[in-house]
Amino acid sequence: MTKLSSAIFLIFILLMMGCAKKPNLYTSDEIMQEFDPNYFEFNYLSAKGRIVIEEANGKITKGTVNLRAKNDSTIWFSITPGLGLEAMRGMITADKIRIKDRINGDDINLSFKEIEDRFNLNLSLTLLQNLLYANVPDEFSYRDRLLRIGKYFELTQERNGVRFHSRVNTRHGKVEELTSNSLDNRGALLANYPTFEDVNGQPFPKEMLLKITYNSEEGMQNAIIHLDFSRIDYLNEPLSFPFQF
Repeated sequence: MTKLSSAIFLIFILLMMGCAKKPNLYTSDEIMQEFDPNYFEFNYLSAKGRIVIEEANGKITKGTVNLRAKNDSTIWFSITPGLGLEAMRGMITADKIRIKDRINGDDINLSFKEIEDRFNLNLSLTLLQNLLYANVPDEFSYRDRLLRIGKYFELTQERNGVRFHSRVNTRHGKVEELTSNSLDNRGALLANYPTFEDVNGQPFPKEMLLKITYNSEEGMQNAIIHLDFSRIDYLNEPLSFPFQF
């Protein structure tokens, strides 16, 4: 993985995975009449699948992602490219983001406050969880704009200098498409969640495609991340989150 790959993961912070089994796709005959978005509820989560990263310079990195999570506490991940050696390991907690880059040595150990001061990015564990699990980015309030169009609710929210537009399916209450951009035009994100798997009776995004636009010394750049989970396990037993610099 290149130095730019580490920067991409800091910008999006890991939206920041294989044994191939046929997924149990989520289906529902119920139609949501009132806006009541579905938030994924769990104690512990373990997932595995494939990741493809296409950088602005055309470099493509393919590998395996292992993900572990404790609800409202920790997101842990490990990325292994084709040769089987771990390239990157990271952990996100309520107060900070830590990433160990074993290839380039470009480690990250920053609190959310330091990220806001340095990059003008207002991030939190809650926001990153919502993006990863295809939840609406923030709790719905009277400040937001909501429309019902066909089988979707269209929700527009502005939070901390960022505008989010979520397309929420009325059948499962999850975000199927999210667009967000900073109000000062410093960056943007497009996220698509085309398929959902039934995980403990709840819809979970099995696949996601992310397009990230960010400002660099070379100008505005684009990167694409494709995640496809092959295994998603809902757990009640505690998981370990091994990490050290």
